Amino acid sequence: MNPGGAERVAANLAHAWISRGIHVTLLVTYSGRGDCFYPLSNAVDLRYLADEVNASRSRVLAYAVRFLALRRMIRRERPDVVVSFLTNVNVAALLATLGTHVPAIVCERTYPPRLPLGKFWGRVRRWTYPLATRVAMLTSEGLDWLQREIPQARGVVMPNPIPYPLPVTPPELAPESVVACERKMLLAVGRMSEEKGFSGLIQAFASLTGQHPQWDLVILGDGPLRSILADQIRRLGLSERVLLPGRAGNIGAWYKRADLYVLSSRVEGFPNTLGEAMAHGCAAVSFDCDTGPRDLIRHDVDGLLVPSGDVGALAESLGRLMQDDALRTQMAVRALEVRDRYSMERVLGLWDQLFADACRQRKGVDDAGR
Repeated sequence: MNPGGAERVAANLAHAWISRGIHVTLLVTYSGRGDCFYPLSNAVDLRYLADEVNASRSRVLAYAVRFLALRRMIRRERPDVVVSFLTNVNVAALLATLGTHVPAIVCERTYPPRLPLGKFWGRVRRWTYPLATRVAMLTSEGLDWLQREIPQARGVVMPNPIPYPLPVTPPELAPESVVACERKMLLAVGRMSEEKGFSGLIQAFASLTGQHPQWDLVILGDGPLRSILADQIRRLGLSERVLLPGRAGNIGAWYKRADLYVLSSRVEGFPNTLGEAMAHGCAAVSFDCDTGPRDLIRHDVDGLLVPSGDVGALAESLGRLMQDDALRTQMAVRALEVRDRYSMERVLGLWDQLFADACRQRKGVDDAGR
């Protein structure tokens, strides 16, 4: 339960289901255990699979031990349904529920063609996904892939909910401590890793600094490329204009302070940060990568979509909105409509349908067994 997108969605859904009177056990399968970054209600039964097993020096044996512990827990708890996130965990959950009569809904969190698993895991996924009650894909493009590659799987589109307002968690970082109130802020949020494309974003912003001296770029987050990005910023002489303040648990305050949001990702599943920024009234510019941004941004209505990977086009679209306050404000007002389009209640309604299907399936199996 580190500060990632899938973890945030899991925490948000757990809270929502608890509020509806559903008992939720949130099982963290990461072998290193760790801490839960996102705050959880005490009503959520938070457990760690690592607490159920003894440590093993053998990697293969450790996998087997954790799998058997997962299966024992499912057989012991007899949940009405298992919901699993992330491909490797999905495979384990489907195998662990075999013969238990417990329905399993598995969720892909990315667009699979962009993050290939390798031959072994690809084959295992193709074999196990038809066992699922439903395979939830984030976008219609993801569903198309599933129907093409694993036609026996019962797929459905299940977008992430976009909660508003966002909870506040440590560490809190005041925007005014980083960017002066009279400055305009271009904001990006994400893990500093290759797929987020921050190097290209910095390059695009560097080409705009002379024309827009009142603007600063802030990239919130951390990750393995932080030092490389900091070196790039220094080489460009932009240390006063491109800022890397780290993580912020009060992310809603940063969205409210931002004058424009940018997503430079090379690949996305369903970009939570983009939806959250729009829900806080930010016009947005985003690369139109294979999936995600085009589900959120309505081009020329509440933001701009840019050909994926085209740094020059990204700079051009950013410049268009940075110089036009009226257009940016007009798009920001329309961006607020994302709150209704992807509201928690609307997405929960889709989950209600999946749970109803799962309960019918379980009842049918149980009746057949009698």
